[in-house]
Amino acid sequence: MKKIVVDIAVLGGGPGGYPAAIRAASRGKTVALIEANELGGTCLNRGCIPSKALIAGSEVVENLKNADAFGVEVKEWSFNYSRLAQHKDQIVEKMRKGLEGLIAANRIQLVRGFGTFMDNRQIKVTGQDECIVTANQIIVATGSEPRNIPAFSFDGKWILDSTALLELDRLPKSIVIIGGGVIGCEFASLYANLGVEVTILELLPRILSTEAEEVADAISKAFRKKGIRIETGVAVEKVEKTGSGVRALVGDKSFDAEICLVAVGRSLNTRKIGLDRIGVAVNDQGIVIVDERMQTSVDGIYAIGDIASPYWLAHVASHQGIVAAENACGYTATMHYNAIPSVIFTHPEVGSVGLSLAEAKKRGYRAVLGAFPFQALGKSQAIHHPEGFAQIVVDEKTGEILGAQVVGYEASTLIAEMVLAIQNELTVECIAETIHAHPTISEAWHEAALWAEGLPIHLPPKKRVVNEK
Repeated sequence: MKKIVVDIAVLGGGPGGYPAAIRAASRGKTVALIEANELGGTCLNRGCIPSKALIAGSEVVENLKNADAFGVEVKEWSFNYSRLAQHKDQIVEKMRKGLEGLIAANRIQLVRGFGTFMDNRQIKVTGQDECIVTANQIIVATGSEPRNIPAFSFDGKWILDSTALLELDRLPKSIVIIGGGVIGCEFASLYANLGVEVTILELLPRILSTEAEEVADAISKAFRKKGIRIETGVAVEKVEKTGSGVRALVGDKSFDAEICLVAVGRSLNTRKIGLDRIGVAVNDQGIVIVDERMQTSVDGIYAIGDIASPYWLAHVASHQGIVAAENACGYTATMHYNAIPSVIFTHPEVGSVGLSLAEAKKRGYRAVLGAFPFQALGKSQAIHHPEGFAQIVVDEKTGEILGAQVVGYEASTLIAEMVLAIQNELTVECIAETIHAHPTISEAWHEAALWAEGLPIHLPPKKRVVNEK
């Protein structure tokens, strides 16, 4: 069998693995990147990018529906979902080719196949490139896949995971979504914009349970306004196939639809890669235990991304990959999780970072919440996107920004300002004293900061929300 000897091997070419490989190569190391499927992993091929291409198309449809608000009369227009699906595929293919070129430009040896540890320095690769890769340092970045639940097992036609749903080239008339988390809500918003009848079935008391209560409530209100049916606190017992689609059973209730999306978590890709053979420690949930340098319990073996992270986000995996690569190359880098942005591409969008008001209270802070509604912004009114708000959670004692949440148009972009603020331990005064351009939506942060200080300009005076002790 062919043998490849390099300084650093990276197992997995997703959003964590390929940045790690590039950083190691940039540090002058010889690198092998092992990938069993497509470069870019789930994010590029079966997640972030294809779903956002579809969401962008749905937003065009939504804008057409509201064109008359700007005096634009659109008498006849039609929508072809198969063409939108083709556009999605073209975007993914273009970005994948660009990534392949980037790997080649960095002189990284791409090894196509499934990698399994033989020992803590050797990986056996089976598949397209049969070989044994030997490296002094190894970074594991194998990611995760949608979790298959026995009660409603995927069949790829009627009961689908997010991967199969993205492969559809036709638009269903109705869909029932099991799980009201990020994935479930993004697809619910996408399909509702395109005129599909949508039902969300969520086990927990509210959708988007990991977000601040104000955020979840705002999205629930927006969804119901769109006609999305939301059932919370319900446990789906099973999903049956009917002659015309599927039926989700919840106690004495049933919910019929043409197809069903199961979006209730993901399974870690740690099986069959030999981690147990080399003694890598994992916790009770199967997550690889790593230190702040992303190193596992075995010297010279690092783990990044979903398999070793409290945050299953592509951008977190990318940063972890850089941290791991720096340490593998002999430099010093540590991973911090105090300023992790989370974005949800629903309509309206959601952006959040740091602590919610409730979380801040639980940690003992005397927390002040400064908020500002988009409907009071001139820019939001001008572009016909008045829905949403921005809010900042502040430590009243020190003025330090503890967290921030934003719901509304371009929330995914707006949250970056607060991520930078928290990362650099800025105070609310720093935001209040920063001149924000007018008219812009980012002015909401300035106004929210003024509100937190008790000195609002464009809102009437009101008692601040604090954690009384």
